[in-house]
Amino acid sequence: MKANSHYINRFFLIAVFLFSGVCSAFASQKEVADKIRFILETDQPQRKLEVRGLPLLTSSEIHTFYGAREFNPVWSFNGELTEFAYEMRYEIIQSKYDGLNPEEYNLKLIQTFFEAFESNKKKKNANDFSDLADFDLLLTDAFFKLVTHLEVGKVDPSSLKSNWGIEPIQKQLDYIELLHTALMRKEIRPVIQSVYPKFEIYRKGREVVRNLESIAKNDSLDWKPVKENKSIKFGETNSAIPALRDRLIFWEYLVGSTVADKSSKLYDSLLFEAVKRYQEDNGLEVDGILGKMTLEALNQSPKSLIDKASVNLERLRWLPDTIQNSTFILVNIANFELDYIDNQDTLFSEKVIVGQPYHQSPVFSAQMSYIVFSPYWNIPYSIMRNETLPAIRKNPSYLTRNNMEVITRSGKYVDPSTVDFSTKSFPYLIRQKPGQNNSLGLVKFMFPNKYSVYIHDTPTRNLFEKEERALSHGCIRLKNPTQLAQLLLKNNQDWDLQKIEKAMNQPREQIVNLDKKIPVILVYLTFWADSNGKGHFRSDIYQRDAEILVALRSF
Repeated sequence: MKANSHYINRFFLIAVFLFSGVCSAFASQKEVADKIRFILETDQPQRKLEVRGLPLLTSSEIHTFYGAREFNPVWSFNGELTEFAYEMRYEIIQSKYDGLNPEEYNLKLIQTFFEAFESNKKKKNANDFSDLADFDLLLTDAFFKLVTHLEVGKVDPSSLKSNWGIEPIQKQLDYIELLHTALMRKEIRPVIQSVYPKFEIYRKGREVVRNLESIAKNDSLDWKPVKENKSIKFGETNSAIPALRDRLIFWEYLVGSTVADKSSKLYDSLLFEAVKRYQEDNGLEVDGILGKMTLEALNQSPKSLIDKASVNLERLRWLPDTIQNSTFILVNIANFELDYIDNQDTLFSEKVIVGQPYHQSPVFSAQMSYIVFSPYWNIPYSIMRNETLPAIRKNPSYLTRNNMEVITRSGKYVDPSTVDFSTKSFPYLIRQKPGQNNSLGLVKFMFPNKYSVYIHDTPTRNLFEKEERALSHGCIRLKNPTQLAQLLLKNNQDWDLQKIEKAMNQPREQIVNLDKKIPVILVYLTFWADSNGKGHFRSDIYQRDAEILVALRSF
């Protein structure tokens, strides 16, 4: 009889150990630690460690972390959840404001455990040590994966079709040490925040997403895209006007109570003023015309803006933060703008023209080392083959009219009357001589790179008045190059404004080396937040956001 009792008791203990649904009378630290140890020591190296059929997101950190603490649980003590566990769940949920998906960190299963433990507490039932062990592993795993995504990003930029030429940030933090630090301090929020990119626009961007989510909860509008073949101007009638009016009321650019007839299709003065305020706030041309870019902006719902912000928070996580306190030139391709930044102060900001969608300006960084005044334009082979040579064949005076000359590859002048421009294998180069009509304008700023992209002046200044300025072959055309030259040469007493202007208007090329190299960073941000916490959204001119969003949302 005693033997039978012994086997029955043994069977009961084994059942409790192996099956999570059975409630243990005593969920001590040791029992939970033993269960964690059992799970980890029976882990098969060739398979991902699983909890309740769900694979854990990390592995090596889990083994190292628990091994160093003798497998003691992190998120419970003597069978009860700690406040620390609730804080970690909060951080997982808050990751949505980083543009991440909380469900990727097994939130659904973690929530199920919380509900079960809270139910046990109400019923005064003990929590099962097997459940506590699984829960502990899940929450620790979520911490390691979340801080990884926050530090280096979730998406690998090298896996994208769209080129990201900036070397992405590398893992630098010890995540195990981070969790130890959080345990020691008994608070997890400051540790999570320490992993954020050091750019202030990242933290401000999170708050924009938080605000948009709050706005989205009260969104009942139909955001079906408004598409028009021609611009809608003040005084015209159009069937899209009521929907556009509703959207401006929604975004608080128009007070609904002041609108006599919300169904009116007339583009009236009240709506006209609201459109202009909207355009000014959204980096659009303030003309009151409902054109392509204004309509595109008004088509964006709170949800689509959250998606756009999420994509760009991910891009910020790819950027190294080594430049945050230095002098550098930043070109945001999607915003058609160049900024000269010195120790976080913007000393110069100007409009630029960037590459056309089929000649996209690349994302990369390089060191600006010299300026070329009154430059030659050495016509790239692709432009020469596809544009210049066909133009010469049609009009023999094309070279003279455009102040161009033929040279050998060693730079020697060639008499164009001796050249056969009809040959397929053209053995020469063509360049445009310095002058007011030179395609590079009067100056170019050089930061050698594999893309052969640089910043330069342009004779076609009227193009800077366009709202959408994706018009070049990939290089960056600057509206006010004289002021940038002044900034770059400010420490050189030999180069005052008068000398700069003279050098920009001479018949020969002149190269001036900078006293120190300055980083130039070309980025593509369709969203950012300013120091006041205001969100700025721009058109995805190269259609690069969608690919990142898909990768960001998938798991």
